[in-house]
Amino acid sequence: MCFRAINIGFLLFLLIIPDMYCQYSESDWNARDKWMKVSEIFQFANIQVGNEVADIGCHQGYMSIRLADFIGESGKVYSVDVREDRLNKLNDIASERGIRNIQTILGDYDDPKLQENTLDVVLIIDAYHEMKDYREILQHVKKALKPGGRILVLEKLKRHLIGKSRQEQTIGHTIAPKYVENDLEEAGFEVIAIEKELGFWEEDPDKKIWVMVGALPQS
Repeated sequence: MCFRAINIGFLLFLLIIPDMYCQYSESDWNARDKWMKVSEIFQFANIQVGNEVADIGCHQGYMSIRLADFIGESGKVYSVDVREDRLNKLNDIASERGIRNIQTILGDYDDPKLQENTLDVVLIIDAYHEMKDYREILQHVKKALKPGGRILVLEKLKRHLIGKSRQEQTIGHTIAPKYVENDLEEAGFEVIAIEKELGFWEEDPDKKIWVMVGALPQS
């Protein structure tokens, strides 16, 4: 009986794992709206109605759904993730809400598989620190953006990892703006805006949210 109970418990744990690491399922979105300053993020990136925007590392689509509502049916959201189960869930949510301007894309860890010269803005929200192949990804982003296109990176910086090496930070699922600024400039972007005080992740004062925008030349 004891062995059987342990087995059942282990199976339940395996079933729960995907949701644990799904990072904000739909049921969490209302709570996230209270601390994620979505309208400010869109304004910061200068996103306009009718834009074509990519959401790289979209998970189940929190930001993609809000982007789709904001840019309207004349615009389009390309939602990229490396996990098909997340994209399937996003497609279900969009269908339930009657949203038709989202296209999901199953990307690779080093390639978001975006069409060249099509995008006005690319968003990477709380995903950049996970990207080991960030140099390759930034080059793909450059190719996908139109002249003058913009990339917005939003991350949280955990207090206990401030001043640590890049490796120590990324292992701890965080990254400082100085590393990303250097990456963007190295990739050929001009960093046009940085905001290091955009509230706190999950309202935790030890996880400060920062955001950065890089732009390509107009021609």
